[in-house]
Amino acid sequence: MTPKELRNERLAERLIKNLNRRHMEAFYCPTAIEAVGKVSELIADGSSVTWGGSMTIRDMGIPQALKSRGTLDVLDRDEAADFEAAARIYERAFTADFYLSSANAISEDGVIVNIDGNGNRVAAITWGPKKVIFIIGLNKVTQTVEAALARARSTAAPINAARFDVKTPCQVDGVCHNCNSPESICNYVHFLRNSPRGRHVVVLVGEDFGF
Repeated sequence: MTPKELRNERLAERLIKNLNRRHMEAFYCPTAIEAVGKVSELIADGSSVTWGGSMTIRDMGIPQALKSRGTLDVLDRDEAADFEAAARIYERAFTADFYLSSANAISEDGVIVNIDGNGNRVAAITWGPKKVIFIIGLNKVTQTVEAALARARSTAAPINAARFDVKTPCQVDGVCHNCNSPESICNYVHFLRNSPRGRHVVVLVGEDFGF
């Protein structure tokens, strides 16, 4: 085991204890392949499943893995023919059995932080789907909640602004300006500190994924 692998294992062990304390089931997968398998294992045949706008989920190949099973009702907005069809998938997400998401950051004591532009992702995390499964690379772990928020605003948001090609100040210089731009993707700030009824599950990944 390399020093990084050892550190990741110890960090994940601490995170799992803190997430359990917050009433979340949690798992650690050293590799993306193992994480994809764990996510699939958590979703029973016959379930409906969808996800938010996560590069982690897409880059890991989770959509393809779930579709290949042939036993799930997969709601994939990327396959929508037009805006109206995509909007219907957004709405159906709230009645799905499983909603998948990553996170912009997670603190060492288990608080999950997300910033959202339209609010659909943080809304589904908060209420609606029966279960929410987070898939989070350990590159998103910060020491404190304050550092998690700073990471979401100063690292994730400028990269996503560039990805979406929106006209925000952080697009210009890569720095958060706490702006009120009409194209801001930082309209909703969400902190998940406890999981009511154990609704949230976290799969930690020992590889770097997402922003």
